[in-house]
Amino acid sequence: MLNQFSRSELLLGRGGIEALGRVRVAVFGLGGVGAYAAEALVRTGVGAIELIDDDAVCLTNLNRQLTALRSTIGRQKTEVMRERLLDINPQCGVTAHNCFFDAATAPRFDFAAYDYVLDAIDTVSSKLLLAALCSACGTPLIACMGAGNKLDPSRFEVADIYETSVCPLARVMRRELRKRNIPALKVVYSKEEPLQPLEDGKNSCKYHCVCPPGVKRNCAVRRQVPGSVAFVPAAAGLVLAGEAIKDMITKPKNAEG
Repeated sequence: MLNQFSRSELLLGRGGIEALGRVRVAVFGLGGVGAYAAEALVRTGVGAIELIDDDAVCLTNLNRQLTALRSTIGRQKTEVMRERLLDINPQCGVTAHNCFFDAATAPRFDFAAYDYVLDAIDTVSSKLLLAALCSACGTPLIACMGAGNKLDPSRFEVADIYETSVCPLARVMRRELRKRNIPALKVVYSKEEPLQPLEDGKNSCKYHCVCPPGVKRNCAVRRQVPGSVAFVPAAAGLVLAGEAIKDMITKPKNAEG
């Protein structure tokens, strides 16, 4: 009988769709990258997904983020995304965690319970912590490197972190992961040289932040606010999701042998 996953089943097989229906995935970060990844996972049949982000939808998110509509400005991204995902698949178990992931909030999450984790956050310390926790319990992780200040979505590649080049964020991650003796990390990254934002003081969120009142980490505290467009982070998010789906079907976490 036809169902919402019938077209995916033509490529993944009934066994693949059934396997995806049994997995639990966590997506850390629901910005331009993470929201597209989360939606692609649910559209493909993931049975349970956890969404982690502390941010609210902002006016400047409208140019690229899936959660951003005029009607959602000021709302928590996790809740907007949860509603959207349940409207796509009401049978999916969607859990929203409205928090910033760091050492203080990490104990809330049981990484051994996840079949896969997607890292779409942009804070280096949090990315390193996520990598360490997933490595410690053997949970597959894929992380997105820098997607800001870039214009070519065709330049994204999938590689181990130690095989990357050009990307400034990947360079930092390589150095810090070595210090922590983490031997591998699957990443999505781009060899496109990042552009220098055309910031003139009038178009900068850093100096004219329009985040909703009550936001704890607004743009004023950031060292630099990167430029971004609709198509680059979206492409990175879809690659993240595609790799996770492929791995969960071909290399399930608890498979014997």
